[in-house]
Amino acid sequence: MICNDRVLKGMVYNFGSINIDYVYRVPHLVKPGETLASESFQQVLGGKGANQSLALARAGGSVTHWGRLGRADRWALAPLEQAGVNIDAIELIEDASGHALIQVDDAAENAIILYPGANHGFTEAKLEALTESAEPSGWLLMQNECNATESVICLAAARGLSIAFNPAPLDAKVASLPLSLCNLLFLNRGEAAALAECDPKCDADALLDILAERYPDAELVLTLGADGVRYQRGDHRLSLPAHRVDAIDTTAAGDTFIGYFMAARQRGDDNERALRLASTASALCVQTAGAAPSIPVAKDVEAALVRLPELQITRP
Repeated sequence: MICNDRVLKGMVYNFGSINIDYVYRVPHLVKPGETLASESFQQVLGGKGANQSLALARAGGSVTHWGRLGRADRWALAPLEQAGVNIDAIELIEDASGHALIQVDDAAENAIILYPGANHGFTEAKLEALTESAEPSGWLLMQNECNATESVICLAAARGLSIAFNPAPLDAKVASLPLSLCNLLFLNRGEAAALAECDPKCDADALLDILAERYPDAELVLTLGADGVRYQRGDHRLSLPAHRVDAIDTTAAGDTFIGYFMAARQRGDDNERALRLASTASALCVQTAGAAPSIPVAKDVEAALVRLPELQITRP
């Protein structure tokens, strides 16, 4: 068993987006100039922040969500509340919520148009109040769908919070952020390649070598879709393959992974256990359509761990 040198003690504060997702099932992603009839439609809670809070809570973790939502969409908070997410700090406003138009095709690929709306309305005063309300022993979890990312990182570090960052969607500004203040980075292959200034087809181990040199004090979790996941801390590296399942919709798979990984670490699970739980939860997620509706509950993940073939962790 591997002992962690940094256990997620206390509350996880998720500074994260809350969106209304408009999900259209299509035979293929629409082409330029094409009009395509949708086979089905869903309107559901979404946003990387909300998805990660929901996954963390459904995994049995403790999470307080910091976010903003249009008052007319108050209904969208019900899944968070029912899962046990603390929503007291979510600000309801009169303006439009963030929303996403999502195409999902028959190969489970997706294309997304994102409108930030309320997610880009955080003020410096509000952020200072939120971080001052946090227990210094806790963690800040964040993505890149809200404004004032750099301010939040700096405020959280000054408060004594540990920081877990999933820089998605990745933009040109991410590389200039004070990422050295982050304790845990969740990256997919494209995000890792951009930060490492490498070709996206670059070997995963080579990506981790570069990133470990650039961010020597951070834990790195590199998700590779069907190719599994890699974990790196110092000279310690783990590799876990992915479960082979028939994917229907990959929309919230990464968010599910992050929520389950964080909840496992919050309980004090070692990295191997955290990776197995998170990978299994993602495998269940992609077999159900939608974002929030596809995030599994802990008992189903535990049952799948027993039912599915055991994945072998290696140490490259």
